[in-house]
Amino acid sequence: MKFTFTCKKISLNDSVKAYAEKKIGKLEKYFKEEPEATVTFAVEKKNRCIVEVTLRGTNGTLFRAVSEDADGDMRSAIDAAVSQIDRKIRKNKTRLSKGLRSDAIVPEVPEEFDIHEEREFEIVRTKRFAVKPMSPDEAILQMNLLGHSFFVFRNTDDGNAICVVYTRNRGGYGIIETGEQA
Repeated sequence: MKFTFTCKKISLNDSVKAYAEKKIGKLEKYFKEEPEATVTFAVEKKNRCIVEVTLRGTNGTLFRAVSEDADGDMRSAIDAAVSQIDRKIRKNKTRLSKGLRSDAIVPEVPEEFDIHEEREFEIVRTKRFAVKPMSPDEAILQMNLLGHSFFVFRNTDDGNAICVVYTRNRGGYGIIETGEQA
């Protein structure tokens, strides 16, 4: 597994990075090809450790987890993030093995695993990313794997129209389709 480490407001010794490589490396068994891991370490007020782990498969499938440890133990935060990703993979193993992203994940996951108002609109962050073609089911799966409440994609079922899937407050999923105004 290829690792990229980023540290914010902290400098880490090699033993913590080696620990992260060992723990995150155990997730490699779920991938057919070697994934890339991006690990961000941060410390906020009162010695709160934050670890964000993002795994990217060779076909672009993403898995992300963010965990915190209030006691200042970076290793515990790493363990929690790995556990979150492991749960996401196991929770979605049936969908993954049905072929939505069959080239990304090894389908044989062991069965014992189950699973206030503002005066102005201030844009505080801009992200740019490639909008990939996929079916709505794949987009929902990817949204869930990232832990987001929405996901932008090109809908292969609707002539590659740019669409957004989202989690509805009352349960279920919604889709926003772009199109010409009448």
